[in-house]
Amino acid sequence: MAPLRCCIRCIFRGESRYRVVERDNLLHKQKGLQPAREMRAVDRPYLPKPAVHGDDGREIELLRYIYNLPNFEELRGSPPNVIAAIDQYARQKNYLMNVGSAKGSIVTDLIAAAKPKVMVELGGYVGYSTVLFGDAARRAGGEVYYSLERNPIFVAVSRMLLDLAGLGDFVKVVIGTSDVSLFNLKSSGMISHIDMLFLDHYKPAYVADLKLCEQLGMILPGSVLAADNVISPGNPPYLKYVRSSVEEKRATAANSAPSRGYDVDGFSTTVVNRYGNTRDKALAAVDIFGNPNLIYESRLVNSFEPTGEPDGVEITRCVGIDKRPDSKL
Repeated sequence: MAPLRCCIRCIFRGESRYRVVERDNLLHKQKGLQPAREMRAVDRPYLPKPAVHGDDGREIELLRYIYNLPNFEELRGSPPNVIAAIDQYARQKNYLMNVGSAKGSIVTDLIAAAKPKVMVELGGYVGYSTVLFGDAARRAGGEVYYSLERNPIFVAVSRMLLDLAGLGDFVKVVIGTSDVSLFNLKSSGMISHIDMLFLDHYKPAYVADLKLCEQLGMILPGSVLAADNVISPGNPPYLKYVRSSVEEKRATAANSAPSRGYDVDGFSTTVVNRYGNTRDKALAAVDIFGNPNLIYESRLVNSFEPTGEPDGVEITRCVGIDKRPDSKL
């Protein structure tokens, strides 16, 4: 069994501390090999990431490139071929801020193991992850995949690529800010809960949007979270939150009021200011307080950006609800 697949399966068997991976890592070290949880570097990397790497016309250029490919007809109804075409563009023409094949395989293995009926992604960009994970969710018996994206140009590109891949009937792309879209999906009755949540949008919004899902009752025991970019550029507030105990979260909640402000501590100015936000304007649309009683098991799976830069995906599973009134128990 592949080490990564073994690691993911042990999450769903409830093995604490991921004993299978630790055992495999020990065996690998004894043989002088890399730890099992380490992914090998990207074989065919994307072009280097420039200072400006999105919303500058490259997304529309991607569409032109794909629709002018000599093998365009081979892409119709084929998610793998659409993914390959996007990768080809990012390797030969312009860098794209996609999850990439290395980290993508972590999440597709997770989907195959969890078999989510309802999956939601926050931040769809041009649809790379949407096509890749939407296809995996459908093959795993899923009922619906929601992709939440705030940029109308990205949404237009994503919808065209989803239709090309034959996923237009299964994947629903929702335009708007993630918090408002999540609130509307719940309040309208379109979804009652989330089986799997993929976070890959505005980095300071990770914790706020997870807490919103918690307080709306969409995160339940069995729900699985996969958070991208927790190493590059990093997301200290998110890692702290999903790795905290119920007691720690209760103590924090008791000493703070519901807030609309994102936690921007630990983020660079570049990350905070993305999408026109600033440290004074990084605000959610609704009051956020979450549900500190949810019990999480969380771990990092090391991997790589499509450029070859080290990164990782934080995989978190909600394993229960602590209903004890005394946090000291």
